[in-house]
Amino acid sequence: YSQRQLTYYVRTGRFERIRQGIYRLSQYPSEPNEDLFLAWLEAGRNAVISHESALALYQLSDVLPARVHLIIPPKASRRHPGLQLHVNRLSAGEVTKYAGLPVTTVPRTIVDVAASGLAEELVVQAVQEAIERGLTTADSLRAAAEGRGGRARCLVDRALQEVQA
Repeated sequence: YSQRQLTYYVRTGRFERIRQGIYRLSQYPSEPNEDLFLAWLEAGRNAVISHESALALYQLSDVLPARVHLIIPPKASRRHPGLQLHVNRLSAGEVTKYAGLPVTTVPRTIVDVAASGLAEELVVQAVQEAIERGLTTADSLRAAAEGRGGRARCLVDRALQEVQA
């Protein structure tokens, strides 16, 4: 649509302007994860929902992220106020589609939040939920944590011990 057409459709109530360059047909209601879709569109198609935002999307803990977390490639623009951007490279095996969005896999998500300092009880809760719901396996979590070491590996190991006890 041209700018003139967009302006006309907004004025007549057919479109609703959500953000600059993003419009929705007025007759369609908001989606439950609209904030994540908007953040992903803003950050670019190579961005991936991650960390606490991915944890909340998977409903793996009681975490309530204050900002949307995304992993972006090293050369992507970092000028997105209000978004929590993490610069990193992701392999194809660390990204999946969930609820229509590109998101880090469950093992990668859990290891990311463990490494970034999320409260221990929330990491343990996420591991327990993921295992109980069959979203990942203990072996997959251990393999993901092994590559990170430190706090992430210790927390994942501790959480898996609690699950197996």
